[in-house]
Amino acid sequence: MTLISFPPVGQPVSRIPADLEVEQALLGILLYDNSAHERISVPLSPDHLHEPVHARLFGAIEDHIRAGQLADPLTIAQRFQGDVAFEELGGVRYLADLVDKAPPAANAADYARVIHDLALRRELIRLSGEMSLAAVSDTEMSAKDQIEVVEQQLFSLAESGASSTGFTTFPNALARALENTAEAFSRDGGLAGVSTGLHDLDRMLGGLHSSDLLILAGRPSMGKSSLALNIAFDVARKYAWEPRPDGSKKTISGGVVAFFQLEMSADQLAMRLLAEVSGIPSNLMRKGEINPSEYGRIREAALDIEGAPLYIDDTGGISISQLAARARRLKRTSGLDLIVVDYLQLVTGSASKRNENRVQEVSEITQQMKSLAKELQVPVLACAQLSRQVESREDKRPQLSDLRESGSIEQDADVVMFVYREAYYKARLEPRENTPEHLAWQDEMDQIRNLSELIIAKQRHGPIGTVKLHFDENLTKFSDLAQPGRYEPN
Repeated sequence: MTLISFPPVGQPVSRIPADLEVEQALLGILLYDNSAHERISVPLSPDHLHEPVHARLFGAIEDHIRAGQLADPLTIAQRFQGDVAFEELGGVRYLADLVDKAPPAANAADYARVIHDLALRRELIRLSGEMSLAAVSDTEMSAKDQIEVVEQQLFSLAESGASSTGFTTFPNALARALENTAEAFSRDGGLAGVSTGLHDLDRMLGGLHSSDLLILAGRPSMGKSSLALNIAFDVARKYAWEPRPDGSKKTISGGVVAFFQLEMSADQLAMRLLAEVSGIPSNLMRKGEINPSEYGRIREAALDIEGAPLYIDDTGGISISQLAARARRLKRTSGLDLIVVDYLQLVTGSASKRNENRVQEVSEITQQMKSLAKELQVPVLACAQLSRQVESREDKRPQLSDLRESGSIEQDADVVMFVYREAYYKARLEPRENTPEHLAWQDEMDQIRNLSELIIAKQRHGPIGTVKLHFDENLTKFSDLAQPGRYEPN
């Protein structure tokens, strides 16, 4: 290993790990045999190469290979005509020497792993230097906040090999977009995101997309927590994966779910899931009003669902920084495909924001939830309460202006959905029994009792509209409405 000397920020280290000969070997292999690029299993990018010209050469070679073009000394040299640094290194002669001395192409994966590992070591040294410097000199930021920043940087380093991604070239962004499209095309139903388990909702949203913040709002007793749990459980129950070349898991169906439940306990949440799967109302289970046959069904349901990767955190009043830290940890240890938060207004902000007004605190929370979705590349589904002004209107269907405490919820969210059940309000207008009005009321209740509307009031990447769902109040379970015309795009 060749050690290159230069001082990192805030760290009295005189040598940094790098191996220019390994970089030369990999470049020589790729220039000699372009197909060797397919053998690289680690997420290697130009930034991982220490020598700046090597980094640019690697990027140029990758661009040619991805475009289906030949990458050899002559074609690559044309990209660097007039480049002073390239000419000082030797120009086209340097590239020819790399090819002449190239080791066997079968070693490409090994050289790539060495380069990637050395790049991670350099980043670790840089981060430790910045962390030491901040701990000594930054007296305005609390130690807990500094730990949160370092944890986020270390997570990014572990996931992508870079603690800060910076600019992304358009070809790289385009390649990822094409990859997402190809995955959607290959899936049943053509979904680009994680399926919610609700057919018509998936048709409207295209599934739950990574890096999106989705808000599921409603007044109390509308069923927003139940719907969020239904979606989370369906995702976890359908989880399937396949191994990647580097040994990590690639989700091919469903996903690993982190469910932050700030109102109910994990036991109560599990009770709801048992009711949904067994078909026995949870209130009967709590009171013990079940027979041996029903108890057997509950036991079978428990065995059926116990393997679902649904991780529940029922910490009350959790802060947004704690929530983010626990999500990152789960992503590293078990994988993560969906975060659900029930509900947003019960999450607390940073200590500095708690001394300000609630609107600013909620703004900080929604902004950090959106940042977390982008950082972890998973959808974040957050429930939210609506203001009481809904109750004062004749038409009680929610609107965007009904979101409580912060306009930033609407601004930061990629999707805003409202749960609305007309039967909830109609039930409170029951006329006196044995009257014509009561008979008419009963007929209307029979038609809408199990009907729920999911109003998509905002969707950054698609249409808005209404999805009609079936709601079983006894089991607190949402499902597709078994009739045509189940959604009406606006």
